[in-house]
Amino acid sequence: MQTNTEQNIGKPEQDSQDQEEILYRIKIHHSSETGVYVFPDEKPLDQGETVIVPTKYGTDYGIVLGRVAARENLNEEIHDVIRKAAEADFRTIEENRARETRAFEICREKVEAHNLDMKLVSAHYLMDEPKVLFFFTAEQRVDFRALVKDLVAEFKMRIELRQIGVRDESRVLGGLGVCGRFLCCHKVTDKLKPVSIKMAKEQNLSLNSMKISGPCGRLLCCLSYEYNFYCEEKKKYPHPGIKIHYGKDIFKISEINILSKSVKLTGNNGQVIEVPVDKFTYQNDRRQWNVELKDFL
Repeated sequence: MQTNTEQNIGKPEQDSQDQEEILYRIKIHHSSETGVYVFPDEKPLDQGETVIVPTKYGTDYGIVLGRVAARENLNEEIHDVIRKAAEADFRTIEENRARETRAFEICREKVEAHNLDMKLVSAHYLMDEPKVLFFFTAEQRVDFRALVKDLVAEFKMRIELRQIGVRDESRVLGGLGVCGRFLCCHKVTDKLKPVSIKMAKEQNLSLNSMKISGPCGRLLCCLSYEYNFYCEEKKKYPHPGIKIHYGKDIFKISEINILSKSVKLTGNNGQVIEVPVDKFTYQNDRRQWNVELKDFL
């Protein structure tokens, strides 16, 4: 009778295939959405390489952004890359781009003919299947059943209309932000994350909607980038509005500046002084802030 040890002789202790499996972050070219994929071929994928992949819309092509470093932190489904894009695929992509221009114009004419309250964003042909997608925005739900019938009769293939939000519209179309760089939703971010006015307030930014909104009309995506940093840093500062006693004088915290690491104090006589934050100390037992001002008065 063989023992368990004898039975395992010559067998790998653990199948290392999953451990060596390389995951890639791939950006779907048309929608600018990203997903995590594994390439079953032994030869790894290079950054910037074009590949054919399954998406929630169907088979499409995408660009390899790079490898995924931490698999255990992933909270999304992993799919297989179908293949690397070949010469025939690149020809199909170019042909589809020309067809999409015509399809967009035809669909826009049909929308106007049916008097539908919707804004057409883009038209997109998928790879490996006779299907065309139309993305649109609308304030409310749209009954486009008659429109679909007309489009099917025109294109003789599967038609799919997708209603998206205004932030998704910017992600699909791209463009330049107020910073002069490409829109984050189109070129930088993996997901569209919630952005709130609280993030602007926490960073002492102007609440002028024109200054903190993107072309989509929603709050800038970049407001969320440094929000956590500001929240942590502000714990080291006295809160604006509190009063601090220094000798016989009373000062009120009028402003804090995270970037310059300074605090502005206003005295009873209207005097304003700017003091480095390292001049402040907090007394836990008395639950109050103290400040050393001898070099500033």
